Amino acid sequence: MKPVSNEVVERQLGWRYATKLFDTARKIPDEDWNTLEQALVLTPSSFGLQPWKFLVITDPEVKAKLKPASWHQAQIVDASHLIVFAIRKNLSVADIDGFVARTAEVRGTTVEALAGFRKMLVGTMTNLPFDINEWAARQAYIAIGFFMATAAMMGIDVCPIEGFEPQKYDEILDLAPLGYSACVVAAAGYRSATDKYANLPKVRYKTEDVVTRL
Repeated sequence: MKPVSNEVVERQLGWRYATKLFDTARKIPDEDWNTLEQALVLTPSSFGLQPWKFLVITDPEVKAKLKPASWHQAQIVDASHLIVFAIRKNLSVADIDGFVARTAEVRGTTVEALAGFRKMLVGTMTNLPFDINEWAARQAYIAIGFFMATAAMMGIDVCPIEGFEPQKYDEILDLAPLGYSACVVAAAGYRSATDKYANLPKVRYKTEDVVTRL
């Protein structure tokens, strides 16, 4: 038996939308948030390097500071949880060594036994045909997609937000000294009954127009 039926998957993905108005009285229960948090932790990334940090903000005062830097969008303060997807800036060999050490720890081996793996990672990541921070941003977008899909399966609403000023977020959240920078944001909670966008039909191209089977 499938863990989740085809019907449930299609229903929940059709149910989700970029929520414009959140019910400010409803908060995500801790047990549900813990699952969403694990979805973030379990997000796949290129080589498994996880060049990110997820800042989970529920403090109303912090949200209020971020709202002006978010084009004054109401979701910032109205949603139960605000998640800032920050990338590790200028990923270095030291970061790779940290990941190799963690791999050895989790898999019960030694760093020395992973020397070939480390060499491959260093060789690849120091010779990317594009900017390392652009690569990290791509990984952050995998994470937000993974998060949104998981939330939809759980009946929790999300609004992905690119309309914000990353530099101001970095200043407010003091990210630069940590070596991180805000990349994309998600507001999570429960839709308001007054959100007129909740029941609008999704506008998508026909399957045959966007999917080609070879």
